[in-house]
Amino acid sequence: MNLEDKLEALVRKHEEISRILSTDIATTNKEEYKRLMKELPTLTEVVDTYKEYRKNLKSEEEILDLLSHEKNDELIELAKEELSECKNNIQSLEEKLKFLLIPKDENDDKNIVVEIRQAAGGDEAALFAAEVYKMYYSYAVSNGFKVDIIDVNENGLGGFKEVVFMIMGQGAYSKFKFESGVHRVQRVPQTESGGRIHTSTITVAVMPEATELEIKVDPKDIRVDVYRSSGNGGQCVNTTDSAVRITHIPTGIVVTCQDEKDQHKNKDKALKVLRARLYEKEYEEKHEREASEKKSQIGSGDRSEKIRTYNFPQDRVTDHRLNENFTRIDDIMAGNLSRIIDKLIMKEKTEKLANLN
Repeated sequence: MNLEDKLEALVRKHEEISRILSTDIATTNKEEYKRLMKELPTLTEVVDTYKEYRKNLKSEEEILDLLSHEKNDELIELAKEELSECKNNIQSLEEKLKFLLIPKDENDDKNIVVEIRQAAGGDEAALFAAEVYKMYYSYAVSNGFKVDIIDVNENGLGGFKEVVFMIMGQGAYSKFKFESGVHRVQRVPQTESGGRIHTSTITVAVMPEATELEIKVDPKDIRVDVYRSSGNGGQCVNTTDSAVRITHIPTGIVVTCQDEKDQHKNKDKALKVLRARLYEKEYEEKHEREASEKKSQIGSGDRSEKIRTYNFPQDRVTDHRLNENFTRIDDIMAGNLSRIIDKLIMKEKTEKLANLN
């Protein structure tokens, strides 16, 4: 199917969805209504762009027809200018349509579960893990997302040995999916008296939230333990057994949550993380079976892959997938990640577009 055939099919689909939404489906089938309302805006952008593209093609045809028999030099000159503008519009609209037709990641619109863990570097790695959490928090809030902590394990110095949290809002995964992997930091730690630069690492895992329909967790397959939540240094911060630990027996995955004072709320949060981990496991296994496809996706999220280096002495952040350096490291750590993430999004789209051709 060529580009025009695909676009004509989408126009028909847009018309059909619009027709269905004009009926009483909102009351007779609420789930289908929600699905169609979610699909319509994306189709509308494609259809509107296609209509503008067709309009310019028609204008080009009319101008060429006029030039074939026009004798007035002044009118010919004006027509040539209009023709040049039309050709530029057609070219840019055609490129836009190609990008709009790139298959969307099935998880792009989902909420996400993020896990940040210290790796090499001890306390310095834990301190950097806390800073990266703050960076993501600021970036998420600036994009209109909500952040909800699931579990945190502090090191006593203000750092995080591990922090698990959710970022909620449409498109959360599309923004954060490139963050999975090893993040390396190079700087002089606060505890270093000799002024030597240390290299430490943390790992980040970004997982799309899975619904109960997508991942069913059999109650027989889990063991739920409750205990008293504790604060820094093991000090008790709750006098009831509100913290929850869920063990998924078939896979050995263990999830803990002690952020809420209510045991049931902690269990609900822990189950969300468990479903996300099980979904990610299935997703990775699927893409390992499709190895050639995975190699073409920069957002594959391999946790062992070093994706970014934060060099504080040289005021430089290097994204190794883009092979590009970014200055103003303090600005990036303050949550201004758009200049990196937007380029990663465009790189992914460009690679997918190349695979379509």
